Amino acid sequence: MTGIPFPPAPPVPEGELSPAARAAIEDLFEGINGGLISEPPIEALGRSGDPRVLWFLRDLFRFGAMNTARAIFAAFEELTGVAPEDLNLSSVANHLIAWDLPAYPGYTKDKERLFLLIEPRWQPFFDDEDSNIDWRWVEWGGVLIDDRRIGSPEVPCFRCIPALDDPPVTTADRGDWYPDDRLVFGIVINGEARAYPRNQMEIHEMVNDTLGGRRIGIPYCTLCLSAQAYYLDDVEGFEPILRTSGLLARSNKFMYDLSTFSAIDTFTGEAISGPLLDAGVVLNQVTVVTSTWGEWKRAHPGTTILAEDGGRGQGYRYPLDPLGDRDENGPIFPVGDVDPRLPVHERVLGVIAADGTPVAFPVVNAAIALRRGATISHLGIDVIFDGDGLRATINGEDVVSHESFWFAWSQFREGTELWELE
Repeated sequence: MTGIPFPPAPPVPEGELSPAARAAIEDLFEGINGGLISEPPIEALGRSGDPRVLWFLRDLFRFGAMNTARAIFAAFEELTGVAPEDLNLSSVANHLIAWDLPAYPGYTKDKERLFLLIEPRWQPFFDDEDSNIDWRWVEWGGVLIDDRRIGSPEVPCFRCIPALDDPPVTTADRGDWYPDDRLVFGIVINGEARAYPRNQMEIHEMVNDTLGGRRIGIPYCTLCLSAQAYYLDDVEGFEPILRTSGLLARSNKFMYDLSTFSAIDTFTGEAISGPLLDAGVVLNQVTVVTSTWGEWKRAHPGTTILAEDGGRGQGYRYPLDPLGDRDENGPIFPVGDVDPRLPVHERVLGVIAADGTPVAFPVVNAAIALRRGATISHLGIDVIFDGDGLRATINGEDVVSHESFWFAWSQFREGTELWELE
């Protein structure tokens, strides 16, 4: 979507839905419960003159209304005057997100009715009426919730993305099963280093672990190319356990704390629902370095690496490239408008400066500059190599940083300063 201007947002009415629009939504629910979604109620919503109903039609499309796709696209065009460019879910949702189109009163309740037909265990997220969840941005990622208790890998994880809890590790010399040119996410805490192979993280997307005497949670959003690490042992009154919900928020993982069922913004660590929100919890981060395995263990000879079987049992082997070329044609879920200064999938190192300004360093250009012997410094932040990945410091002290795709960093860190190669 980079560089593609969105047309002006359509005018929207205020107040409740019209009786005709409400009746059409109820007709759609009747069809869903009967196992058949018909076109007439969708056509009625298209004639309603209320573009706010498009949020519900977007959700309906995602939940299996493929047989009525053309009716949904026609309703979008009738309500907005815009013909979606490529007739798919993303083209519709990207417009809604870019316009920041308001939702109609009662939208969250309608969404709850729809979503709980797929996964009733999402109920606690909807129950918190005072949450900071913007339900317009939330969509289903196609998998179900992981709510297994910690330390129970043998419990089946039906259609969920299963977190790894306290995975076994080996020394670097026993990590030769993983090719040196493959990527790891490296973390160092209190002098103890550990490498989390990307191929394993693409399967699990979440690890709860202990490193350097600290309890940490490591979510990896494959859609954002963002591995982050949060301290879990300094949250007063709580002992969070991170899990994957199966939901997404603007193409980012929707994670939650298993112990309180509080939703947490994966990118910022800020609790957005439940007891953790009530307590004002924002999880503290630690740096994650994205490096090849060969260079990481050269820089950190004492590092450990997750065991080859990931604790699943001897003989288990993870595929080296589980996702293949999934992201080659751009984001596979809607992201809305994207800051046009960089391509959507440009990799950046994201850092928060001492004055609170978010800063992004394009990874490829930063590596080029460092290999030329240049010094990289912007707003007091210095960028250096760690392995062949990047780490940020301020006045020689480590400052939290991690890599991600540009679309993710720029949408969750508005007002980002961009370092440019000279």
